[in-house]
Amino acid sequence: MDLQDQLKNLFPDHIPSNEPEEVEETEHELYVQKEPMICKYEKRKGKPITIIEGYEGEDEDFKILAKEIKTKLSVGGSFKDGSIIIQGDYRDKIMTILKEKGFKVKRVGG
Repeated sequence: MDLQDQLKNLFPDHIPSNEPEEVEETEHELYVQKEPMICKYEKRKGKPITIIEGYEGEDEDFKILAKEIKTKLSVGGSFKDGSIIIQGDYRDKIMTILKEKGFKVKRVGG
């Protein structure tokens, strides 16, 4: 007895359809704010890091943005306390990525 026969025994009134269900995918849009985001450079434990702060939208949107930046730059990083921490000094590249998305960015720290 195969799976189709077992399902027919369990659900005798069910009529199977051969058409696949279409799932509509909508692209998630980020909240673009009026105030500029701050992109600053620091050294922690002797290693350079780039910090992005000042996003006014939801944390989930900021996490999506953090993941996108990390994958585009192929670097490590994290999201903590409302700021994105990227390993290395990538201020120029991050600023161009954010400007392409429509954000205003302010450079801080050298």
